[in-house]
Amino acid sequence: MKKIVIRFLLPMLSVLLLSACQQEQAANQTQAEQQTFRWKMVTSWPKNFPGLGTSAEHFAQVVNEMSAGRLQIKVYGAGELVPALEVFDAVSQGTAEMGHSSPYYWKGKAVAAQFFTTVPFGMTALEMNSWMQYGGGQELLTELYTPFNLVVFPAGNSGIQMAGWFNKEINSVADLKGLKMRIPGLGGEVLARAGGTPVMLPGGEVFTALQTGAIDATEWVGPYNDLAFGLHKAAKYYYYPGWHEPGSLIELMINKPAFERLPADLQAIVRIAAQAVNDKMLAEMTARSMQALNDMQQNHGVQLRPLPDDVLQHLKGISAEVLKDIAASDPMAQKVFNSMSTYTDQIRAYHAVTEQAYMNARD
Repeated sequence: MKKIVIRFLLPMLSVLLLSACQQEQAANQTQAEQQTFRWKMVTSWPKNFPGLGTSAEHFAQVVNEMSAGRLQIKVYGAGELVPALEVFDAVSQGTAEMGHSSPYYWKGKAVAAQFFTTVPFGMTALEMNSWMQYGGGQELLTELYTPFNLVVFPAGNSGIQMAGWFNKEINSVADLKGLKMRIPGLGGEVLARAGGTPVMLPGGEVFTALQTGAIDATEWVGPYNDLAFGLHKAAKYYYYPGWHEPGSLIELMINKPAFERLPADLQAIVRIAAQAVNDKMLAEMTARSMQALNDMQQNHGVQLRPLPDDVLQHLKGISAEVLKDIAASDPMAQKVFNSMSTYTDQIRAYHAVTEQAYMNARD
């Protein structure tokens, strides 16, 4: 009789226990959904700096609105909470939950990181976005950052940049010799092999270094940001095109444990907001840089100059060598380089009969 009763009661007990567990999970989920999260975002840009700093602020605003205030993000400019070039460590260690910066600043942490900002003579913003979303780029970036406790998404792009500001003319390859220039990432490696001296400086220090002669030249971003920094007051010649950064990706990095503590809907909001800001920033940079370049030429007497063809060809040849050497130095860098190179070849062939062919016909 006892055995019969036990056999009868056991299924009922199992159902009751399962129901209790489900109720507890539902309660925990409801509690998480009702919780307000207050996060810090550190950036590598001056507070509210046009395009770069304002995109970080826009992201925080969009997230706050989409989440109905459940995820509130306070944005810190470079130096307010951590220095501009310590954003990676701050987010990785959990000092801040989020960071807004550029991957090539972290080549000392992971060699392959610099490929994800841009490569000299590489993909444009449109091409970079397509590789990231549909060519395996996002998966590789995730693989690279996961060991550092980071979740990362594209969150902006500058478009094709300018070659930079120079206090001496560049008429030949010989003029690159001894040139002391603020230029980070792979572009800096190329300049070094061309006989120049690359200098790494955060944006807030660029104007003073150029004005005082501590450097002979600088690249920053493009007319919109360069005008905001007043770089036209510190150098005479403005060269183009931006061979070193044809489509520079800006990243949103998130502390992984912090991201995983968010309920699923807030995680989705972060991802979608990053994609929205990624698109908006490129549109803003394009429109505002167009206007700023007109302003500089018409009202500030800026001398806009093209880099000579032989200089560009020389830099292009060195760039190919640098990319291969860096890829060969690290397995992950080689993996990223292979993916990026294959996609670049494919997209160039496609754009030869679409974007490029149309531009040629229009011109």
